[in-house]
Amino acid sequence: QVQLVESGGGLVQPGGSLRLSCVVSGIIFSNYNTAWYRQAPGKQRELVARVTSAGSTNYVDSVRGRFAISRDNAKNTVYLTMMTLKPEDTAVYYCNAAHVVRDGVSYWGQGTQVTVSS
Repeated sequence: QVQLVESGGGLVQPGGSLRLSCVVSGIIFSNYNTAWYRQAPGKQRELVARVTSAGSTNYVDSVRGRFAISRDNAKNTVYLTMMTLKPEDTAVYYCNAAHVVRDGVSYWGQGTQVTVSS
């Protein structure tokens, strides 16, 4: 059974920081690219950041320089370190694992809420 379990969300003031974690089980972690997506109320889910199985990263423009994605292959865990948070970062954040060669083989976590508000 494949599971992606996110943690680390919560309420934070503007300018604050959070670190999200996603523990993955049930797959061969090194065969998957991993990513964080987010969905704000009334908006479509968007890609925030991706780290490939080889360690390459990319970010949506709105978070570049403030967020950092990383993965620990020994722990089957992917992280999203978020700094200088803004109210517009408020969303449910989802972890995703997508097979590197098998198109359509993709798994999602249940999501963790991040709220940036004073």
